[in-house]
Amino acid sequence: MKIDIHAHIMPERWEPLHERFGYGGFIVLDHYRDGAARMMRDDGTFFREVQRNAWDPAAVIEDMDRHGVDVMVLCTVPVLFYYWAQPEHTHQWARFVNDHLASVVERYPDRFIALGTVPLQDTTRAIAEMERCMHQLGMPGVEIGSNVNGANLDDERLFPFYEAAEALGCAVLVHPWNMVGAERMKRYWGEWLVGMPAETALAIHSCICGGVFDRFPRLRMLFAHAGGAFPFTLGRISHGWRARPDLCNINRTRDPRDYAGHFWVDSITHDERAFAYLLDVVGDRRVVLGSDYPFPLGDLEHGRFIEQMPLPQETKERVLWRNALDFLQVDVSRFAVYGTSAATESSDRTVSGDKRTNA
Repeated sequence: MKIDIHAHIMPERWEPLHERFGYGGFIVLDHYRDGAARMMRDDGTFFREVQRNAWDPAAVIEDMDRHGVDVMVLCTVPVLFYYWAQPEHTHQWARFVNDHLASVVERYPDRFIALGTVPLQDTTRAIAEMERCMHQLGMPGVEIGSNVNGANLDDERLFPFYEAAEALGCAVLVHPWNMVGAERMKRYWGEWLVGMPAETALAIHSCICGGVFDRFPRLRMLFAHAGGAFPFTLGRISHGWRARPDLCNINRTRDPRDYAGHFWVDSITHDERAFAYLLDVVGDRRVVLGSDYPFPLGDLEHGRFIEQMPLPQETKERVLWRNALDFLQVDVSRFAVYGTSAATESSDRTVSGDKRTNA
């Protein structure tokens, strides 16, 4: 069985938001030919070209079947977060996006799970939409950005949101966006190849040194793109925490190494050695298959390299699907595939619960 924790989809069409809200900066989808569209900023600036599998769930399922993916977790595209917009407008947009995500799951309940989006620049609105996602739309969690208009994830204005997410049992997938240092990375795809890992590492570093994990010990967070550069700079961060506590330990946290198994990461490393090291750093119960589908920087073979690595079968099962269920707190029995491809395996494949301590 395979559960892909990290994939994106968007509505096929939406009204021009600059016309609706009276100001610009939003994305429009220009369907310039059948099965292909350009994501454009409303000032005409080209952002990205996408194909049918960016909006058509039937096309997504064709790709899933081709690569043996049983269930895919869908969330919106980070450029559509719109944290910079007026909060009430972002909230309206989030409701539209979340209703679309829920409709996809409703059409294909055996193949998809959805994570909602929230207007995180306004925690009151974000909490309200998170509650709607979980209570009305049946989602197990939400996706948020790695910063909110430049404010890192340890910003105390976000603490009410974390508190509510913890109380709701809401899974929170953190996706890099609005990358640190982006102004210096306009060439060679640097913003995505170098900036994205740096941005994700900064998000985790902020949560550790800012005391987020200590203050909200039951908050389930997963950092996309394998935690970025964090696993590979953990030794440096830990050393800095010991060498300069006046700078790094102002919130009286523990050694950063102690938090490595506290959060989840996805598996997008593009390198077997990096993946093996990731398993060693965060543990095989905290790495989850992810692809960043349908975008080219992702693992578009959906974990094939993991299946081919000389790993214990139990580790492969954890990464390929069990850990996703633990993070999402979703019961595997809801999926029809469980009665076929997984029934011959051990019979305890339901959610085992969150085993983290409050330490």
